[in-house]
Amino acid sequence: MPDDPRTVVEAIASPGTKIVTLTITEGGYNIDRVNGQFDVDHPDVVADLRNPELPRTVFGIVVEALRLRRQRGISPFSILSCDNIQENGNVARSAFGAFGGALEQSFGQWISDEVAFPNSMVDRITPVTTDADRAEVAQRYDIEDRWPVVCEPFTQWVIEDRFTLGRPPWEEAGAQLVADVEPYELMKLRLLNASHQALCYFGYLAGYRYAHEAMADPLIKQFVADYMFNEAVPTLPPVPGVNLVAYCFELLERFANPEIRDTLARLCTDSSDRIPKWLLPVIRHQLTTGGEITRAAAVVASWARYAEGVDEQGKVIDIVDQCAGELRTVAAKNRMDSTAFIANRRLFGNLVDERRFVKEYVRALESLHQQGAVETLRSLIGD
Repeated sequence: MPDDPRTVVEAIASPGTKIVTLTITEGGYNIDRVNGQFDVDHPDVVADLRNPELPRTVFGIVVEALRLRRQRGISPFSILSCDNIQENGNVARSAFGAFGGALEQSFGQWISDEVAFPNSMVDRITPVTTDADRAEVAQRYDIEDRWPVVCEPFTQWVIEDRFTLGRPPWEEAGAQLVADVEPYELMKLRLLNASHQALCYFGYLAGYRYAHEAMADPLIKQFVADYMFNEAVPTLPPVPGVNLVAYCFELLERFANPEIRDTLARLCTDSSDRIPKWLLPVIRHQLTTGGEITRAAAVVASWARYAEGVDEQGKVIDIVDQCAGELRTVAAKNRMDSTAFIANRRLFGNLVDERRFVKEYVRALESLHQQGAVETLRSLIGD
């Protein structure tokens, strides 16, 4: 953020700006976990609402730019979210509309009615930038880049074709412009993102630190594949132009790519945002239809075990999550009360009342405590 955010506001408010893209992570939309509404009481939001001309949040900056354009008679730009959230455009509309409405009710309604918030799905594994990456860029290209973006070869960008002031010809660069993004985003969230969760906690507990190392373990690879084919795929509608079986096999190859060096710690980050959005919908769908939930329930159990904060080698786990303190406190009760972790209705809703889920979850958690990650995986694959 520059010292004077007004320079950013004016740049966005200028007539030449037609699209504002966002990547602010799953938890960055300031949505209250309990009521599902934008949290207008967050201290940074309160500060922006009191002094909208000097905003410090993305909501304050973008909404102030929209206010200036409205005041100057300039059509609003489109806001394109690129985050791993189902219906990310709708989530952005709710957040920015609520912020605008907190300033002035009619302004919030204008944002909701007049600003385009196309949904999108972006698929490319991008690990955390390291000092080694910076050094390699400097050596290879003679460029000092503080934050080079390292990523895998694969890329997919699916965008709802709905923009206020037009758009670049992104399809010429390989993007897919479609009328409905939902089938693609469900595919990515429940296969790629949820499978990363299936991989990361078991892998970390077993002593691995990189995704490709964990995927080289036949037990972990088979567990992830079993989750994909037996539990995630049955929840998905047909995806235009995509063979889901081939997509799953491609994911297994992507996860195993040693050149990406994606850390399990990154995949374990912000679990309280990720698991409810990516994995729990699979469990709920399968419970409703009578489908398999053994592996998905075991993933939740592996998260609960990880949240205890110590791996199987006795090393402390640095839990990076906005709910880290709460998670550690509840997970400390796992051995005394096997359902303590999933009794958190703010995260898990009524799943603690679902006997079939509880049975599978408790069985996996007890096995993790008694047998460890490797033997738990062995038993799950046997099942």
